[in-house]
Amino acid sequence: MAALVVSCCNNSSSLTPSRDLPKSFFDSTKIIKRISLTKPSTLQVFFCLHRPFPLFSKNTRARATAMATGSVEEVLPPALDSTSSPPSVFDGTTRLYISYTCPYAQRVWITRNCKGLQDKIKLVPIDLQNRPAWYKEKVYPANKVPSLEHNNEVRGESLDLVKYIDSHFEGPPLFPDDPAKRELAEELLSYTDTFNRSVITSFKGDAENEVGAAFDYIETALSKFDDGPFFLGQFSLVDIAYAPFIERFQPYLLDVKKYDVATGRPKLAAWIEEMSKIEAYKQTRRDPQELVEIYKKRFLAL
Repeated sequence: MAALVVSCCNNSSSLTPSRDLPKSFFDSTKIIKRISLTKPSTLQVFFCLHRPFPLFSKNTRARATAMATGSVEEVLPPALDSTSSPPSVFDGTTRLYISYTCPYAQRVWITRNCKGLQDKIKLVPIDLQNRPAWYKEKVYPANKVPSLEHNNEVRGESLDLVKYIDSHFEGPPLFPDDPAKRELAEELLSYTDTFNRSVITSFKGDAENEVGAAFDYIETALSKFDDGPFFLGQFSLVDIAYAPFIERFQPYLLDVKKYDVATGRPKLAAWIEEMSKIEAYKQTRRDPQELVEIYKKRFLAL
């Protein structure tokens, strides 16, 4: 149980031109020429949240912009297990070690994608059911995921890593400058373990009564700012911190407890819908039924 309330995994277990923007926007080439591919911009953040417009589909510059904002689908490498050879650690390559099924690792994976760092941070998936011995011996002695190999150091802990990537790499900023939003952001990030623990505890009891308070807290938090559907109004690291867990909790509670967390919570329902549109997040999602089966094996066997 404890492994599920820390920030790592260790246990073995669209917009349309006609409706949303004037045609002149899509016809203008001057706007496109002013896009900076090396500095964050409002347009870059927009691409992080939505698919590229058709105008860019055959444009080389458009592909670079899409890569810089996480909207390019990448071919995922197979997970490494006990029979796999280790990478050349500390050879100058920046590597993100994850598990495809770990929600903590998924946080950092989403951040990497949203910053457009697919070409700069190599994804190295680990099979936690049959993990390679060299991972603990040569990479990360804690033997957990996620971990980040960068500048000849290996760092861990998911919330630390999402902040590290946001502040040490180029790409759209994912943490607000507004003092009020920063204060709420820190509060919500600190609450993530409490939220996860409360929901997981409900798996063994009356879900509707026990989990209600945790999701009511989320509904209230989503009501703080009215400049967008996300926790801080606009998409941020806070949304990334919660998304992998709500992705798992919602289908599991519905399947096992017949409890829909979005019922009676319109802000949460809208948040879930908007999150489903974010390309950088969609690329990290697993099949909901697969996640339900993983949780059933873990919690119904207790």
